[in-house]
Amino acid sequence: MDELAKEAGITVRTLRFYRERGLIQPPRREGRIAWYDDHHLARLRTITGLLERGHTLNGIADLATTFDSGRDVAEVLGLGEPTEETPVRLTPEQLADYFRDEATAENLAAALDLGYLATDGDEIVHMSRRLLEASSELVRQGVPLSAVLSSGRLVREHADALADLFVRVMNTHAASTEPDRLRSLAHAVVDAELSMALDRRLRSEDGTGTREE
Repeated sequence: MDELAKEAGITVRTLRFYRERGLIQPPRREGRIAWYDDHHLARLRTITGLLERGHTLNGIADLATTFDSGRDVAEVLGLGEPTEETPVRLTPEQLADYFRDEATAENLAAALDLGYLATDGDEIVHMSRRLLEASSELVRQGVPLSAVLSSGRLVREHADALADLFVRVMNTHAASTEPDRLRSLAHAVVDAELSMALDRRLRSEDGTGTREE
């Protein structure tokens, strides 16, 4: 315990307090010897980093519980299917930098359930750099992360329906089409339709469009 506290830059008293609060896992014991490892040290450094960013110990405890119970990255990516998305590895402190006080246990649990986040040892993995950057920008624009995540769930439902439509159409009429070509065509159609839908919606909001009865 003395060695771990020294490496983490905290006092033994603080370390004991963190253990009592359940912020770190118990050590591995061999007889009367308690062994701490790099995972304990990483968690202590995470706690220090989150405290410096303004999180409370109660909030950190909730985050730790959610983090420890989350799906790991092997469970999410275990199928090894090809993807256009680039996963991003983050420490809990880096995740807090993206979302500040919106990085609550409730939002983390929702992101884990949605499949945006997974865990890999002491790291968090966001499944898509594009979604991570878009989500954090929405939060910076004033949209609560809870609203971003609930909207993301609805978008996921529509995206699944669109993917099912494209695959069925191509399997019915052009089954030999390569997956990369299917992705390209699907992106082109959806991007164009979404662009036109936004045009219609924004014109309506501005009062320049034609209102439908």
